[in-house]
Order: sequence, then structure tokens, then C-alpha cells
Amino acid sequence: MSHTLLSLEARLIEVFLFLENEPLSLEQLKRFTQLEDEVLLEALDELKEYWAKHMHGLDLVETLNHWGFTPSSDLHERLRVGYGKKVDRRLSKAALETLAIIAYSQPVTRREIENIRGVASDNILRVLREREYVVVVGKKPVPGAPSLFGTTKKFLLEFNLRSIKDLPTLSEVDQQRFIHQEELFDEQ
Repeated sequence: MSHTLLSLEARLIEVFLFLENEPLSLEQLKRFTQLEDEVLLEALDELKEYWAKHMHGLDLVETLNHWGFTPSSDLHERLRVGYGKKVDRRLSKAALETLAIIAYSQPVTRREIENIRGVASDNILRVLREREYVVVVGKKPVPGAPSLFGTTKKFLLEFNLRSIKDLPTLSEVDQQRFIHQEELFDEQ
């Protein structure tokens, strides 16, 4: 089996990603490697292609300008069977629904979430915050100044999204549901 050799720059980036064991920003990679922007980006592309071409168990992915290794998508099901059961932290249907509302509507208040869902969401918001999928991103400038919630970098990484723009497009029914709720709040 013939293997294409990686450049010194790509190998250097690979080592830093391994040693740090977490996604690194372009600024961090530049500081660690002392590479110029263009060389750094070319080496990242080379490394990404290399890992994909040789069907490794990991893929190099970019999320919010942070680069890191994640399990290859074709292995997810097998990993879930063998590894996922050890720490099964799946989200309930209600938690996933709440997370989707936050992702598509952010920044959004607890009351807005509850109006869309039709039920109280305090406990679910607590779970999502504990798992670091959502955070308070500010306060709404209305009486009482309710907290505004948004998704985190961890949410993007674990759901394999580069940015919030990579979320699937909502159906027309769901768009109307979200728009209708926004109109209700504008009237209040």
C-alpha cells in the first residue's frame, strides 16, 4: 500500500492537535507552529485530505475556526454500540426539541422557548446548561431583563457543525411556528 508523505508543516500541526487533545484556533496553531497564514491553511487542507483519503478512524474538522480530530462519521454507529453505553448521555426528545428551538431562535428567552414548546422548560434548560450546550448570552432589554440563551462551541462540535448557519433548513410549518412566536413578542 503506497502512502503519500505529509509535509513537515502538516505533520507539525498533526502533533500539536494530538498533544493539545482539543480543537485549536488558527491563532493558536499559528503561535504553536510559527507558520505563516497561507502555509498554515495549506497544511491544514493537506492534513484533512490525507486523513480522509487513507480512511483513518478520525477526521480533521473545522468548527468556528477551530481545528480538531473527531471520529469518522462512518464509525458513529459502531462507537455508539461499544462506547456510548458506558456514558450514555443522550438527550431526551424534549431536550433535543428545546435545544433546536434555542439553536434556530437564538438569542431567545426561557419564556419564548416555553411559548413555542407549550410547556415549562426550567429543568431542560438546566440540563442543557449543565452539559454546556447552551449559555446565557445576555439580557433582553425589556422589563425584568430576562436572560437570553444561545448555543455554545461545544454544541457545534458535538453536532458536527461549522457554524449555526450549517443547521438544516426548517420546514415551512416550523418556520411559521417560530415566526408566529416572534410576532407575539413584538406585539407585547
